[in-house]
Amino acid sequence: MKFPFYRPRRLRKNRQFRRMVRETTLSVDDFILPLFVCPGKGVKKEISSMPGIYQLSIDMLVEEIKEIDKLNIPGVILFGIPESKDEIGSTAYADDGIIQEAIRAIKSENKDIMVITDVCMCEYTSHGHCGYIKKDPVTGRFDVDNDETLKLLVKEAISHAKAGADMVAPSDMMDGRIACIRKALDENGFENIPIMAYSAKYSSGFYGPFRDAAESPPAFGNRKTYQMDPCNTNEAIREVEMDIEEGADIVMVKPALPYLDIIQRVKDQFNYPIAAYNVSGEYSMIKAAAQNGWLSEKDTVLELLTCIKRAGADIILTYWAKDAAKWLSEQED
Repeated sequence: MKFPFYRPRRLRKNRQFRRMVRETTLSVDDFILPLFVCPGKGVKKEISSMPGIYQLSIDMLVEEIKEIDKLNIPGVILFGIPESKDEIGSTAYADDGIIQEAIRAIKSENKDIMVITDVCMCEYTSHGHCGYIKKDPVTGRFDVDNDETLKLLVKEAISHAKAGADMVAPSDMMDGRIACIRKALDENGFENIPIMAYSAKYSSGFYGPFRDAAESPPAFGNRKTYQMDPCNTNEAIREVEMDIEEGADIVMVKPALPYLDIIQRVKDQFNYPIAAYNVSGEYSMIKAAAQNGWLSEKDTVLELLTCIKRAGADIILTYWAKDAAKWLSEQED
């Protein structure tokens, strides 16, 4: 069928027309801000590879939450930098751990903001891997023991829930961890705590600045044995389906920008709540280009976030949450 008189340009000539026919709308309600919590007092240490992003001590974190609340950003996700590390990441599930103390401090000041916690071991282990390490008796190589790691992740998730977390977000990519965490939460009276699963988490070169921020680079090897191969899409669908079946309330694709096709495919296939992580490398490369005057940070970031939303993401984890909230508010004015 032909529409000989339809001229899309007519609807683009006027700003109000453009608003009326816009197919994708970006809102502050879409954002979660990642935050890095460190020991000490009065600490606000800028991350060299992520200009404008900081490691914050708990007292400074509470001040940051006040600003986030004023901007109407609905939630934050916390990553901890512990005072000490060991082979089994015991501070990850300690009652007085950095994240547990941070949750309590936030909730004592603001009970309404959504506090999500990263459930993983890499920030807390001395070797920087996401779980319990064992030596293969045949090859002599060290690798993560999936089933032993599940026990540690369950302890970590329960400790976060007890401290007052509103949602837990397992990012380790161990098989079966959603089922184990869901069962443990339910058995401990936390059946209403949702799980945001890092379901399709790719082994990516875009994570470099995050490892500076979280102080969590692996001491040996890499994480390719438990993170996804960037070449695979069908595997992502299987991973997402498994997490949904095991009880995930939200599934995540990470990174966001290089995997818009995965976000769209997951949305088309499952029509399930999807989070996308606009990761550190995506942030840093645009930040660097903007600082060099090569592009407009505001225009580029709003376009990027809109593209992630357009692909099918319902929630966007982004280090630009505060800036984007301000820019969107200016547009409304």
